Formats: sequence, structure tokens, C-alpha cells
Amino acid sequence: MAGWWRAIRRAAGRYPWPTNVLLYTTLFSAGDALQQRLRGGQADWRQTRHVATVAVVFQGNFNYVWLRLLERALPGRAPRVVLAKVLCDQALGGPVAVSAFYLERSDVLAFCTAHQLQPRSCSLENSLHRTLWFSVGHLPLLFTTEW
Repeated sequence: MAGWWRAIRRAAGRYPWPTNVLLYTTLFSAGDALQQRLRGGQADWRQTRHVATVAVVFQGNFNYVWLRLLERALPGRAPRVVLAKVLCDQALGGPVAVSAFYLERSDVLAFCTAHQLQPRSCSLENSLHRTLWFSVGHLPLLFTTEW
């Protein structure tokens, strides 16, 4: 067991970007499969494949680059620096990462308010706008309510 763990750590040190993408893909796919299993019923491997594709193509790469950028822009581990990193991640990185799941479909849940979800068909632009609007906590100074 220790042999394969050392090999993974060595690969992560030597090739951090591909290792990060592989890790994100594994975690996203396993999470999707586990969610389907806990809900009961048949496993939808097509959906799991789509989740894995989004993780390989976007999530792993985006998160690797974004977190490296944050670390270079705000170096350190002091509480204020960590808080600044978290706020930047939630205000900027979070909406971009969440919006990747809605790029594929035009029939999405449109986020209307924080406590009320209304399923309806809407355009890609509206769904992305509402996703970004919901993710940043309805900051009226940064976004308008209409596109």
C-alpha cells in the first residue's frame, strides 16, 4: 500500500497540473456515482461521464490555475491573507466554477431567489446570469437583476 502512495506523491510533485486534473475528475465522478447510489434506482453512467468530462475539460484546469493565481497574488498563511483568499475565491472563482455545469444545457433551474427555485426553460445567457447572481449572494452593487 505504501508503494503506490509514494508513487502518487512523486507524480504529484513532478507533474502537479495533470495530477490535479486527474484528482478532480476522480472526486467529481465518484461523488456523482455516490449521489446516484444513495438516491436509489439505476446508475446513470451517461450523467457520470458528463460530470467527468466537465471535470477533465474545465474544473481541474480552472481550479489549478485559479488557486495558483490566488497564492501568487496573496502569498502567506496569516489569518487576514487566508480570509482575503477565501473572499476572492467565493466572489470570483466560485461563480465561474459553478457556471461550467450550466454551459451544456439550456433547460436549467433558474435561480430566482435564495429560498425559491423555479424550474423553467431559459436561454443560456439568462441561466449563466442567474447562476452568477445566486453564487455571489445577491450583491446589488456588482450585478443588476436584469441582463
